[in-house]
Amino acid sequence: MSYSVLELCAGGGGQALGLEMAGFHHAAAVEYEAQFCTTLRMNRPHWDVRQQDIRDLRRADFTGVDLLAAGVPCPPFSIAGKQLGKDDDRDMFPAVMEIIREAKPRGVLFENVPGLATEKFSDYRSNLLKELSRLGYQPEWRVLHSSHFGVPQLRPRFVLIALRPRDAECFRWPTPRIKVVNVGEALIDLMAENGWDGAEAWAERAVGVGPTIVGGSKKHGGPDLGPTRAKQKWRELGVDGMGIADEAPDVSFPQEGMPRLTVRMAARIQSFPDTWSFSGRKTIAYRQVGNAFPPNVAKVVGLSILSAFNRQSRYTAAVEQFDPEPRLCEKRGAISRLKKARKSSRS
Repeated sequence: MSYSVLELCAGGGGQALGLEMAGFHHAAAVEYEAQFCTTLRMNRPHWDVRQQDIRDLRRADFTGVDLLAAGVPCPPFSIAGKQLGKDDDRDMFPAVMEIIREAKPRGVLFENVPGLATEKFSDYRSNLLKELSRLGYQPEWRVLHSSHFGVPQLRPRFVLIALRPRDAECFRWPTPRIKVVNVGEALIDLMAENGWDGAEAWAERAVGVGPTIVGGSKKHGGPDLGPTRAKQKWRELGVDGMGIADEAPDVSFPQEGMPRLTVRMAARIQSFPDTWSFSGRKTIAYRQVGNAFPPNVAKVVGLSILSAFNRQSRYTAAVEQFDPEPRLCEKRGAISRLKKARKSSRS
């Protein structure tokens, strides 16, 4: 059986894609920014993508949808956004709650920054949980670490699930996977695609998980890898976090050099498949990538919700190995063959 989802504040499509991967079909994907809507339509022409403010949405159009999923803007709860909470005009939770009251979905999924889980927002969180309970749901929340689910970055996220009582009895949070994917193995083929001789050695050094990628907003942030502390962590992984590159390093790049990530590399770090394209120039494309809920995490959360809908008592997350084609051993073999070919041509 296929279940429907109404996606609010869809952004560049990370959560929407992950829920599709889990098995949901989209009743609609609603997003305010035109460039983000272009991305959604470009990748999924069959989706009903609506460019509008969610406060203007015709709620009656979605009465009885199975799941309402919303990645509401995070600046009201993030340090970079000043953590103004309900006093921030970008706080969209009240608008989403109005839609929930009228559409009466079977379940609700909220995703946001971990700041929403802190003591500073305990009252805000408590009021949100009370209102969901008053509407007949059993809400619960956790902070999930993306690196536990096949994503090569830390990226902790606040995730709230609210289900009807019978479904809530069967809901279980996804279980973290055992193997952690590191930055080097995730990106080695992209680092080598323009012939950089240092790609393999770089990947062998980049054996850690990356810090959280930060996409910035219209008001703040450009195409770089975040605040000073994050840039230092990227430096320890052999990545120059001061900007985003247009292309992967080529044959002229120093073997011991410190490359920058491209938008495509950042998308890999977020667990987007290479087939998912981002519209717009570098800055806005990177903003779509950097602000996304990683598809791999959205998928395992979606599978847990589906299991509850299907009255299955337990679901253990089984995310596929994050191993973009070609496989890692094939990538390294191809790089070795490339090196041998170059040596032969020079001799």
